[in-house]
Amino acid sequence: MNSFTLERAQSVEKAIGAGGKFIAGGTTLVDLLKLGVETPPRLVDITRLPLAQLEELPNGGLRVGAMVRNSDLARHPLVLERYPVLSLALLSGASPQLRNMATTGGNLLQRTRCPYFRDPTYANCNKRNPGAGCAALEGHHRAMAVLGTSDHCIATHPSDMCVAMTALEATIFIEGPKGKRSVSIDDFYKLPGETPHIENVLEPGELITHVELPPAAKGQTYLKLRDRASYEFALASAAVVAQVEGGHVRSVRIALGGVGTRPWRSHEAEKALTGKAATPANFKLAAEAALKDAKPREENGFKVELARRCLARALKTATA
Repeated sequence: MNSFTLERAQSVEKAIGAGGKFIAGGTTLVDLLKLGVETPPRLVDITRLPLAQLEELPNGGLRVGAMVRNSDLARHPLVLERYPVLSLALLSGASPQLRNMATTGGNLLQRTRCPYFRDPTYANCNKRNPGAGCAALEGHHRAMAVLGTSDHCIATHPSDMCVAMTALEATIFIEGPKGKRSVSIDDFYKLPGETPHIENVLEPGELITHVELPPAAKGQTYLKLRDRASYEFALASAAVVAQVEGGHVRSVRIALGGVGTRPWRSHEAEKALTGKAATPANFKLAAEAALKDAKPREENGFKVELARRCLARALKTATA
């Protein structure tokens, strides 16, 4: 681990002006520091900032501070009542010890678990060394993405929470040197394209302060498929938020995890199912629409059918 200076921020304004990399729970960043993937000369500790509030909004939605711990968010009464998809996603990730430390803002910025990205001995990683190539293209890529990939990167986005928040159409609020702004979670993440090292729309010095969730339909679930039952990242996952009336799907929001280079909102699957009868046959058609643009490679081709079945099962559960 490289040496660095550490400063504890006393306010959001001072954190933004400190000119360093923010650290909160550290459940991702500390690992990357130890591995030598991240080498910031300066860290700014934001754990004491007043960003840990969880508040009900006048419209029935929810405001979640960036410093709210994953465990607290998953067990909060309003989340359990109104956003069970989010609770299920959070509780399926990591371990209880990590959830007690991990924060909402940190989870939004969680970086890929691609082994080539996390091992600096591999120089050819476009996320670490732009223009160096992608070792995963011809290397071990069983866990890599099949949606949103490019010739420059096929790394999978690792978060469970972000998949649920994508289906819930969360809005992310940001403060920085240029002031305050907000962005929908669907616009927050960038596809790798030719610049996989640019993962989101945050600019230098910007800090996520909170997230807002709008009111959501009652039919919700999160299904995660993985190699083992706990402490494992998804091979495929699905978050569904649906409203069914008279046996037909009035509205539905669908996001996939484990298969995309970012939390993957499937507007194609939503369009295929909206207004249709809530039947297994239509769930299958929606799942096929969700994966129609998949680009599997030799080792991860199984993910396409796995994701289809995962989504079809999640749709059945959410619309039951």
